[in-house]
Parts: sequence; C-alpha cells; structure tokens
Amino acid sequence: MNYTCFVNACRYCLAVSLTFCSLGSVQAKDVNVGSFGVKADGKSDNTSAIQRAIEECARTGGGQVIFAPGQYVSGQIQLRSHVTLNLQKGAELQGSVRYTQDYPNRAFVFADGAEDIGITGGGTINGRGGHPDVKAQGFVVNDSKRPNLITLRDCKNVRITDVNLVQSGSWTLRLFRVDGAIIDRINLRSLDQGNNDGIDVDAKNVVISNCIIEAEDDGICLKSDDKNFMPENIVVSNCIIASNCNPIKFGTASYAGFRNVNITNCAIRRTTESVIWNWPKEYRGIKEGTLTGLAGIAIESADGGIIEHVNIQNITMEGIITPIFICLNHRHGDTGRIRDIYINNISACAEGVIPCLITGSSRQRIRDIVLRDIRVEHEGGEQPMNERLGESNGYPENRMFGHRNPAGGLYIRHAENVKVDNFVISQRQRDFRPAVVLDDVHHLTATDITSRNNQSQLVGVQGEVSDVSVNGTSY
Repeated sequence: MNYTCFVNACRYCLAVSLTFCSLGSVQAKDVNVGSFGVKADGKSDNTSAIQRAIEECARTGGGQVIFAPGQYVSGQIQLRSHVTLNLQKGAELQGSVRYTQDYPNRAFVFADGAEDIGITGGGTINGRGGHPDVKAQGFVVNDSKRPNLITLRDCKNVRITDVNLVQSGSWTLRLFRVDGAIIDRINLRSLDQGNNDGIDVDAKNVVISNCIIEAEDDGICLKSDDKNFMPENIVVSNCIIASNCNPIKFGTASYAGFRNVNITNCAIRRTTESVIWNWPKEYRGIKEGTLTGLAGIAIESADGGIIEHVNIQNITMEGIITPIFICLNHRHGDTGRIRDIYINNISACAEGVIPCLITGSSRQRIRDIVLRDIRVEHEGGEQPMNERLGESNGYPENRMFGHRNPAGGLYIRHAENVKVDNFVISQRQRDFRPAVVLDDVHHLTATDITSRNNQSQLVGVQGEVSDVSVNGTSY
C-alpha cells in the first residue's frame, strides 16, 4: 500500500486551507444582501438582487455576501471568484419551486471556473424539493430535469463549512472537475426526490470531514464523468452517513477512475424515511418496513476507469444489505482495472442474504485486495445454491447477479492476489451455504476465517482456483 500518496494529499489540503485564510484577508469587502433590496420575507423573488450583491462583492475584490436571519427565496444564483456566501444562523436561502425554468444550469447555487469560493455561516440552503408545487410536477427517477442544490464546475479552492443543506431537487452537492475543496461540518438531509445524492465528488485534492449526511440516494459518492480528469487525493473522515442506496460509493460513473483515496472513522446508519425505495419488496430476507441501503461500501469500475490505491478503515455499519461490494465490469465496452484496495476494521450488521461481493470480469481480474478484521452479521436462513452465478455487464449493484448468492458471507470471483485475515461471519438464522465461495480465484491467502451458525462447509469452490489457502487448507 502506497501511503506516501495519502500523506501528500493531506499536506496539499492543509496548504489549500492556509491559502483560503490568506486570500480572505486581502482587499476583502463584505456586503450585506439587505443593502441591495433583498427581502427576507419568505415569498419575494430575490434572484436578481442577490446576484447584484455577489457581482458587487466580486468587483470590489471579494469577501463575504452576508445573509442575516430570515427566509430568502431565489432562483439560481452564481458564485464568482473570491466570494463566500455567509448564511448566518437563522438565515435560510430557499429555492424557487418553479422547476425547471428558474434554474438554467440545473443548480440552485452554481459556479463555473471560479476560484477561492465558499459557503459558511451556520445557516441553511433549502432546495424545497419536497414542496407540494414541486411534487405536483411529477418528476421521476433519472429524469435529469430537477436542479442540484449546489453545482461547482471547474472551480479551484472551494470551502464549504458549517452550513445545512436540505431538500435538494436532485443531487445535493456536486463537485465537477474541482481542484482543491474542504467540506467540513455540514449537515445534509435530502430525502424528498429520486436521485437525492448527498455529496458527489468528481474532484481532486479534497477533504471531507465531520459531516452528517442523510440521503435518499448515495451518501458520499465518488464520480468520474470525464475520462480526461482523474478524481484523486481524496480524504473522508469522521462522518455519519445514512443512505437508502449506497452510503459510501465509488462510481457508477467511472470513465477515468479514482486513485489515492483514504476513508476512515465513519459510521453508517439507517435513514429516518424512504419516499422512493422499498427494498424489502425486492430483496430476500428483509422484513417489511425495514429501512435499509444497498452496499455499505461500493467500489465500482464499469466504464473503463482505473481504481487504485484505496484505503478504507474503521467503519461501522447498520441499515445496509451488502457490507462490501467491489465490482469490475464493462457496461459500455471498455474494461478498466481495480487494484490495491485495503479495507480494515469493518463492523457491519446487515439485512438480507447477499454477502460481501468481490467480483471482477471474465476479461480482467480484480487484484491486490486486502480484507482485514472484518465482522459481518447477516439474516441467513438460506438453502444451498450449487449453480454458478451468471456474468453481468449491466448497471453494477449488489443484486446484479440475482437475489440469491451461493456464499453466506464472502463471494469472490475473477480475482487474484487476495489476502483475508480475521473475517468473522455470523448468521441470525441457520444458513446452509458455504461461508466463502471462490470462482476463478488465484493466489489467495485467508487466515482466521470464522463462520457462526453456518451448517455447511467453510469454503465452496466453483470454477478454477490456484494457489489458494484458507485457514491452512489448500484448494
């Protein structure tokens, strides 16, 4: 594992933080939106007046655009270089409910090519995605019509801290080809529409820390939509994440890939509601009314990208189905690579019966994977499944191979150079599947594999394997 890259990423982000401090004190001139005729009455359209305040702040050297306590309704506003929105505690910037005409760039707060920008202050940005007038327009999942709460494109030196982000129309915080971002102490809640992702990171040199995220769709999601831009040097720490899909996700968009990613000390919990998904109707072994996401950690290369040098440690999970899902496939024809993944100290209480999945492609194996100190609990209660899973190159998700799996705890296919140490599998009901199933696996060493309430052999082999040892037994 190349830890030097992670150290360098942290040093870079510290330098970015110091740069913010210095830039913010040079020729800064703060403005108050009230001086530009902005009304905090919760009904007036303030779009033009707020934009004038931003333009004036930028023209005079930058600084803070200050919102005193109150409710400010607006359509899309655009940040300019060297400008920070300061929403004071008690201030709420409310989005227009006239979707989509008031959002020409599909975003409430938008920036394009700006530098040294930020949002702070303790207040709230509310996209009002759950407003009755929005719901009445009948938007559906993946319609690509609703606005994101915040979209920052081709920006540098971004800082978003101490702010509440709620009720987005679509994705909540979208960083696209951003270089240098600090996201700290944000409270995010978006559960009103389909595609309500939390933080979407298609960026490099990023630190996300101390955030509480509750999302209808993916929680913290690394995306790679531009094959000429590699998201890299990304650090996530000390966050609480709830998602009705995948709390921590790499992909699905993965054209360039991701590298040098460090995720540590996070807690994954259940959401408080789900307005779109009802997973108990679609998955086996989940009681009706149970709120759950899909995969706690999902690492997916489906578009030809390279995912490498990933370190994920100290994660607790509940309210998920599959604790770890690593998938390499080729939905558009190009096959990427997944390698050098280190996952350590994971404790998961899972719903349903789909185990941890590590599955490469018949074209390309996943390689150089380390799983250490993993404790997973499943529902269990499954009968043996002797048939091999079919291949799938569709949308990568933990159910892409069907709603059954031959393994009770860990399924590995099309992989090489794998190390597993201290992997504990517990079933709440007696389970008659092998705890571990291997298919086209080469050069695997597994030690201290324990299975509780399992009524079958520890290891099942399907397809060719070579140089495989589990608890000292060769296969």
